[in-house]
Amino acid sequence: MTEPKGPTKRTRKAATPAAATEAPAAAPARDEPPAAPKLSPREAAVEALMRLAAEQPWNDIEVSDIAREAGMTLGELRELFPSKGAVLGGLARIIDRKVLEADGSDLADEPTRERLFDVLMRRLDAMTPYKVALRRISYSLRGDPFSLLALNGVMLNSHRYMLAAAGIDTEGPLGQLKLQGVVIAFARVTQVWLDDEDPALARTMARLDKEIRNGERFMERAEDVRRLTAPLRAIGRSLLDRRSRSDRDEGLREDPPRV
Repeated sequence: MTEPKGPTKRTRKAATPAAATEAPAAAPARDEPPAAPKLSPREAAVEALMRLAAEQPWNDIEVSDIAREAGMTLGELRELFPSKGAVLGGLARIIDRKVLEADGSDLADEPTRERLFDVLMRRLDAMTPYKVALRRISYSLRGDPFSLLALNGVMLNSHRYMLAAAGIDTEGPLGQLKLQGVVIAFARVTQVWLDDEDPALARTMARLDKEIRNGERFMERAEDVRRLTAPLRAIGRSLLDRRSRSDRDEGLREDPPRV
């Protein structure tokens, strides 16, 4: 078996008088890089906020600054978002879409822990272009409980889809407990990620694995409590149903039907 030959070295031919009179050959056209996809107005506003937040304190950014950076009027921005915090919430939807568009079919047969780990790492990957801005915003919001409460509501909506992508249900009391738990856990992981400069993200992945394992143990205890209290809850529902029927019967006796 002969080895493939490497590229031959081109030699430049000496120009003849006849060749010198010919028009030079046109240079081959260069491949132009594909144009970046046009952002929607909502995305343009979010990207503008992230650029500003990467360069200046969060509390110094006004909605007029966002509009100017995004190349739109205040009226146009108002039609899209009611506040600066809502623009930040718009970033969560962009991140959600990037995570949910990724193909996770190769993890379909993996344990729940592995699926959730993969989904949340994909979320951090999608957040990476905004890491500098998010770090500055995070530091500014630590002393703002009202903003943190509003952000928690945004994260509940986002992580409902993250858990769905991992094949984890969020319905019912235990489902809501899972949802709030993963929001809190991911916030802790994000704080580690914001300061993790290692390209391999070893500290971040270790913290995410720890949070997921802690969450599993907590949900196991919660499920045990739910099973143990099932008889008491059944008795409570029975008493409530009996009282409701009694109240209806009493009402009929006090107000007999007219004939």
